[in-house]
This record gives sequence, C-alpha cells and structure tokens, in this order.
Amino acid sequence: MSDTVKSLSQQLQAGRVSAVELAQDYLARIKGGNAAINAYVELNEAQTLEEARAADALRADGGGGPLTGVPIAHKDIFCQTGWHARAGSKMLESFAAPYDATLIERSRAAGLVTLGRTNMDEFAMGSSNESSHYGPVRNPWQHAAVPGGSSGGSAAAVAAGLAPAASGTDTGGSIRQPAAFCGISGIKPTYGIVSRWGMIAYASSLDQGGPMARTAEDCALLLNAFAGFDERDATSLQRAPEDYTRELAQPLAGLKIGVPKEFFAEGMSDDVRAAVDAALATFRSLGATLLDVSLPRAGMAVPAYYVIAPAEASSNLSRFDGVRYGYRAPEYSGLDDMYAKSRAQGFGAEVQRRVLIGTYVLSHGYYDAYYLQAQKVRRLIADDYATAFAQCDLIMGPTTPTVAYGLGDKTDDPLSMYLGDIYTTSVNLAGLPGMSIPCGFGAGGLPVGLQIVGNYFNEACMLRAAHRFQLETDWHARTPQE
Repeated sequence: MSDTVKSLSQQLQAGRVSAVELAQDYLARIKGGNAAINAYVELNEAQTLEEARAADALRADGGGGPLTGVPIAHKDIFCQTGWHARAGSKMLESFAAPYDATLIERSRAAGLVTLGRTNMDEFAMGSSNESSHYGPVRNPWQHAAVPGGSSGGSAAAVAAGLAPAASGTDTGGSIRQPAAFCGISGIKPTYGIVSRWGMIAYASSLDQGGPMARTAEDCALLLNAFAGFDERDATSLQRAPEDYTRELAQPLAGLKIGVPKEFFAEGMSDDVRAAVDAALATFRSLGATLLDVSLPRAGMAVPAYYVIAPAEASSNLSRFDGVRYGYRAPEYSGLDDMYAKSRAQGFGAEVQRRVLIGTYVLSHGYYDAYYLQAQKVRRLIADDYATAFAQCDLIMGPTTPTVAYGLGDKTDDPLSMYLGDIYTTSVNLAGLPGMSIPCGFGAGGLPVGLQIVGNYFNEACMLRAAHRFQLETDWHARTPQE
C-alpha cells in the first residue's frame, strides 16, 4: 500500500523520517512516473524543499501539528504564490498568482509541503481530464483510460503514488468522479465549509474545494486543515471549528443508510452494480440498516446543472478578454476584434461550448424559460434530499454509472459525457456534502466508487461510515502496481 497521510504524520512525529527526505522521495517518484500519466503540470523543486526545510525546523523547535511536513499536490485552480495558476488553460498559461487562495493559506499554516501543481480540465470544465491545454491525464490503472475530471490530475497523482494527498474542486462531481475512476477517496464538503477565495471560478454557486487521498481518515485530517470561515468569501459559512476525525472510532450500529431506487435504474453497468451491492452488504454486516428511499427529481439534475453551471461560467469567464491579464491575441484590428480573437484563441472547445450555452440561457427571452426554471428544479431536488434525510442518516449508491472509459471515447459526444455525472450533480445543486470511496473493481480491472451523501454539515458521520468500511475491506489499499 502507498503511504497514507496518517502513516507519514506518524513517521514525522516519531522522527523516523524528515520532511526533506519525504519531499525528495516524492519528487524522485514524480520525475520517474509523471511522464506516463501527465498528472503534474508544474514542479518547483527549490520551493518544495524550502517548505520542507521550514517544516523540519518547526518540528525541531517543538512546534508544528500533525500535518507538518506531509507532502501534498494542489490542483492548478488555486492561486498560490511561487507557482503558476493556469487552470488547465491557454488563457492563463503565463499567469503567476500574486497571492495565496485561502485553501493554500490554510494548507501552509498546517505545515503541508507542496509537491507541485496537478493537471485538470480547462477551467474545471470536463469529466475526463481531456480538455486540458496541457494534454490529457491518463488513468494509472490503465493508461488508455481517462482518470475522470476535472480533478483528474490530483486523483491520478494519488493513485499512482506520486503524492499521498491532493486538493481538488467539485462543481458537479469533479472530486468524486475522478476519485471513483482512480480508486481513491475524495470528499466534497457542504457548500461554504471550505472557502472559495482564490479559487479560479467556474460556477460560483456550485464550486467547492476539498481533499483527495487514499483513505477516508486522511480526508478527515486534511478537511480539518482546509475548512473554516473566511470573511473574504461571501459564501463562506461562519460556524464553530470542528474535528472531522471525532467520530472515526464509533461503530455503525444503528446507522440508517438510504438507498435511492433512482440510482439503481437503467444506465448503471452490471459490474458497478455488483460492486456497490457488495459494499452495501458490508455496511449491513457492520450493523447499519438499509432503507429504500426515493429522489424522484434526480433525473432532472443533469439538465438543470448544465443550464446553471454554464450560465455562471459565462459570467465568471467574461473577465478573460485580453485586456487586463491572461492571453491576448497577437494580431487584431481594434478593441472588439481583440476581445473576439483573444477569447477564440485562448479558450478551448469545451469552454467555448459552455460559455455559449450559458450566454444563451441568460439572454433576453430565454432567462425565464431556461435559467429560472433550472433554479426552480434545483430547489425541488434539494427538497427531495430533505425528505429522504428525514428517514435516514446517509444516502449511498454508485458514484458513476460505469468504470473509467477510454481516452477519446466520448470527446465527440459531449452529451454522453455529461450523462456520466448523473449521480453526482444533484449533490452540488443541493449544496450537500458527498464523497466517493473505492468499493471494488469492474470491467478491465478498473476501480468502482461508492458514493456517500450526508445531510448538511454531516461530514463527520460520512467519514465515520467510510472509515469503518475501509477497516473491513482493502479496496483503498490496492495500487495500480499490484
């Protein structure tokens, strides 16, 4: 099994290894293994070792915390001084962040050492990590398969042992889906738990940062570092700090798990169904009770999402016009021509598609017919979850309808790719916390993910369920090299 955050923390605390030694080991792994999967888009060895030396000095003085000196990779969507923040795009190819995003600030404060910046779908728009300007990421389990997106670089780096943990962002499943495809754990917290300040925006009412790691316990430790109120983010929730590891040791006896019939309808492959059914049986054996619940508007989640998210993207990406920062077309005849050429040349096909959709649904005469209706559906979806959570503590089902598909299989059929988000987008629309953990393998020996959804602020219960499952199984411990 690859190193976990918990095991590395224990080794650092016991003095069996230094932060510099860990950083050097992981940098060597990246240099030897990244070319095959393209998980990282930027390394800065001098910066990484400087952070590691500072972590060792802090520990030597008797300071630091449990994460001090532990290496981490950051998705290339968070502004971070000393690094580029390209968001997988040509538009921001030369952009060097002038400040740290709040998640980066909190990561630094916890003593985590940055290994590098991970590849991603351009501006987080994609489900396969094929829309990156820096080339597709390859799934470590099978290099001809996609790793999922948009946090595919982060997921692939952890799965391949090129990082013990990574940050990600989730707008419609972009932490959970790549976690499922790559066989790792990842959690999207309740909307507003982790500050979005300094995170390059895609869809502001849906985006949420979170951790990706090998185990649920690691995710809990990292969420302790990432979460917290931020007055610079108007959507950040002002709540008392909590320890997300506090319930990990508690048994599952009496836990009520809702199983939505809509998640097990037509469209889910037999191999995914078998793995998820076996996982639910394990939870039953651990003392949990399984209940049938219904999310009747779940089928509306994808169309509602692909109206709301592009609409917000259209607004957020309007700032990239070639005037203030970012790519500017080398030749143009006037201001309007500069706008048009800079955006046409600086944005890739998927970003252009979503911006055009978003602009259309926000335009005069279509706002009421599309955007306003999608927001009403969003409310209905949240109401369905509220009804279900009146009967159960957690909801479980598949993260994705199939295992990872091949590179290029869906690039010419974006609608088919969008439908792969059928189980994840509703969680973002409702603002709920959700996570994915490995629960088996399907066709081609590729991982299957189990999705766990909690009620608002119920991350500790989700993490407990995932942790107890991982104490009983070893799916999370499997690596592509085995």
